[in-house]
Amino acid sequence: MKNTYFKKFTVACVATFAFIGLQNTTVEAITQYQVVKVDSLSEIGQAHDSITKQIQQAINSYDDRKEYIPYKPNLKATEKSEAEVEETALPETQSAELVIEAQEQVVAPPELPIANDEKDLFARLVEAEAKGETYEGKVAVATVVLNRVDSPAFPNSISGVINEVVGGTYAFSPVQNGEIKKPASDETIRAVEEAITRQDRLNDAIYFYNPEIATDKWITTREIVKTIGNHVFAK
Repeated sequence: MKNTYFKKFTVACVATFAFIGLQNTTVEAITQYQVVKVDSLSEIGQAHDSITKQIQQAINSYDDRKEYIPYKPNLKATEKSEAEVEETALPETQSAELVIEAQEQVVAPPELPIANDEKDLFARLVEAEAKGETYEGKVAVATVVLNRVDSPAFPNSISGVINEVVGGTYAFSPVQNGEIKKPASDETIRAVEEAITRQDRLNDAIYFYNPEIATDKWITTREIVKTIGNHVFAK
């Protein structure tokens, strides 16, 4: 009877593990193990240890067979962002061209095409009008002429401004009295060159006069911009 009890107990244990193996794939190999016949409590313990070891081996074997699936982040948002950037970004060559064009517009000074004979006429007028004045004073007189060219109230060329006639008289007295026919000094030629290329336009002054000898009272009513030497510059 004792042996029968041990056998039934052993069979019950194995049947229990086999049922668990059917429910869990991690111990599916248990149903293949052989039933152990025991006749004592010590043999039951040994059988239990053996079955437990086999179950653990089956679990370990199952874990080793599991596939490793690496983590892959969702790149949809990133890909969409990159696509939008590619769609809106300018081609690299076009962007470089725009940058160069913008730099040229800022750095390049405005050019005023002046023929040599017209530049000579310009320098002779400044020499006659600003004789005895400082280099700065000569640059200022030349600047007035250039500002008149830019103003819609005067002719649109240097020669036109210099030879303008107002009320039957030349606008500049050296043209009227012939002083403009005298050659210009090297300093005056340099002053004219500087006036043509520099950015300072003397606050758009379009008039200059010597208050000590001026006979026209109207000119004294103009807004004074600056006084350089014997000349007052106004607009």
